[in-house]
Amino acid sequence: MMQKLRPYLFTIPANMALITLGSFVFAVGLKAIALPHGLISGGMSGLSLLLYYAFGWPEPGVWYLLLNVPIFILGWFFISRRFFFYSLYGTAVFSLVVDLVTFQFTIHEPILAAIAAGGIMGAGSGIILHSVGSAGGNDIIAVVLNQKYNVRMGTFFFGFNLVLFLFSFGVLDADLVLYSLILSYVTAQVLDHVLTIFNQRKLAMVISDHAEAIVEAIHKRLHRGATYLYGRGTYTRKPKRIVLTVLNNYELKRLEELVFKIDPEAFVIFERTFNVLGKGFSQRKIY
Repeated sequence: MMQKLRPYLFTIPANMALITLGSFVFAVGLKAIALPHGLISGGMSGLSLLLYYAFGWPEPGVWYLLLNVPIFILGWFFISRRFFFYSLYGTAVFSLVVDLVTFQFTIHEPILAAIAAGGIMGAGSGIILHSVGSAGGNDIIAVVLNQKYNVRMGTFFFGFNLVLFLFSFGVLDADLVLYSLILSYVTAQVLDHVLTIFNQRKLAMVISDHAEAIVEAIHKRLHRGATYLYGRGTYTRKPKRIVLTVLNNYELKRLEELVFKIDPEAFVIFERTFNVLGKGFSQRKIY
């Protein structure tokens, strides 16, 4: 199914749909849960609010605009023109959908509100960043750091917000800052999970004296490729062929069954991978 959909995933309509949907989901978490409880939003909007509280001028919207100008310049020079214009679209759509969300979820406990808002906002950010654009602000910096230095986006967001909230203690109520820190942590964790949910696979290594039969079964039964790694047993000193293959979660049990059916004495190692790119798996995303 994913193989058939892959050619359409990076088209203009698909990217605009991801940005629009993600912006709406994020806005629901922000407007329907976070703001009614007085929780502080992180990122550039939170920094704009903090600067306004600290200096009393200009308005938070003006601060947000001033902070975004150098960030968009950064995106123009360090990523791509396509990313720049998609991010402009994302910023405009997010500004619009925030005003459209007028309902609220009734949650009485502030900590539950922080967790719920963080989960929804993290999911929204993850959907947006599955496109080749962003919603502006910190999203652009996160993409630059991820592309240049492989910094996880959720890690950057949480680190930025942690510093922001530490400075907020002198300006805002301590309880709200701490609840907002919980919101930020949940947002970062959910964001990273949503970003990697379609890329995570399982790496399997099989050590067996029946490597050829196992590889043949992998080809025919699982329709996956495999690679031989050549090693030597430390006790027997005999040469070994290690079968290396990458599978999705649903294929793990099938591999386990076919391996031990062929060789009950086989040694199998399963390892979770962070990201798998290549034929038959995820396509490399170029911003």
